[in-house]
Amino acid sequence: MNITSEKHLRSIIGTPHSITAAKKTNHLTDEAMAFIARSPFLIMTTVSEDLQLDASPKGDSPGFVRAPDAKTLIIPDRRGNKLADGHLNVLKTGRIGLIFLVPNTRETLRVNGQARLTADPAALETYSAHGRPAVLLTEVSIEECFFHCGKALIRSKLWDTSVWDAPVQVSFGKMLALASGGDPAMAKAIDQSISDDYRDNL
Repeated sequence: MNITSEKHLRSIIGTPHSITAAKKTNHLTDEAMAFIARSPFLIMTTVSEDLQLDASPKGDSPGFVRAPDAKTLIIPDRRGNKLADGHLNVLKTGRIGLIFLVPNTRETLRVNGQARLTADPAALETYSAHGRPAVLLTEVSIEECFFHCGKALIRSKLWDTSVWDAPVQVSFGKMLALASGGDPAMAKAIDQSISDDYRDNL
């Protein structure tokens, strides 16, 4: 049975407690700022004019995202694959959603707002890392901020190393060779090139 109305949805999941609804703010609280200062990783979500969605991981040393004030976040961008799906979405709609994670912490922080891209050379230099200035900056004007409970991370056992599988390497080489109709033998060379890129171009 498909759910097609809020009334039907609420009949299944219920309504939030008034205290839960009140946890949302239109700015960064002191607790949120402290959490962001400890966070080395976030997921950035954006949307285009025709409602095409993108979710992109962003990561660096803890505190790589900075908050000049309680209504603003600055996210530096590093070298990547140049697809720029999220950046193009920001140019089109400016809408953005962020989820910050801190290792071994069950709760996450969610931030929603309006974004714009900047590339002022002096500012890029201020956000340098790994010996290089940032490629560009995403400036977020915060409209909504709140902590999300830890149930998803508890159920998934995300930080429980005792249930982790052995590391598995994703072979971009095999995927690219298959997609291009090329010789599968080229996969090893592509994977080595990507491994070198991971080492030299962070």
